[in-house]
Amino acid sequence: MFETVVAIAVLLALAIAIVLILAARKPDTFSVKRAATIKAAPEKIFALVSDFRQWGGWSPWEHRDPAMKRSFAGAERGKGAIYAWDGNRNVGAGRMEILEAEVPSRVLIKLDFIKPFEGHNTAEFTMLPQGGATTISWVMQGPVPFMGKLMHVFMNMDSMIGKDFEAGLANLKKLAET
Repeated sequence: MFETVVAIAVLLALAIAIVLILAARKPDTFSVKRAATIKAAPEKIFALVSDFRQWGGWSPWEHRDPAMKRSFAGAERGKGAIYAWDGNRNVGAGRMEILEAEVPSRVLIKLDFIKPFEGHNTAEFTMLPQGGATTISWVMQGPVPFMGKLMHVFMNMDSMIGKDFEAGLANLKKLAET
């Protein structure tokens, strides 16, 4: 009996050590990027991205909590525009602020998550004209503290968030092309 308990304790300690080693080897930052081509002028897409009040028409997170509380502050759109949300566990709570808005090619956003996990990231949208269409890329990046590294041992951030970016870009495409 005692030998069984010791063997289980050793295996458990070994499993914990392996997870901690794997976490320590994870990168200190993350980056998720997706892109799409939209048959619309960059100005039209820029207007949808640089105005947080327009995000309800395309953001993949806007409809996950019908009771989500939203607030807008600062500039109406572009640099200085602020959007805060507080919702259920599917959307959490946080705040976004547009730090830079270069018409019609780039929007840089400071993204602060409050719950379910604190995180401080940036999101960047770039619009590049391509004939009668525009290629838009959406990138989110930020630091990964050790607790985040532990989570990354068990989940793939790119796959998880990338699917939402793909859905958001598809929604943006439908909206901009109509």
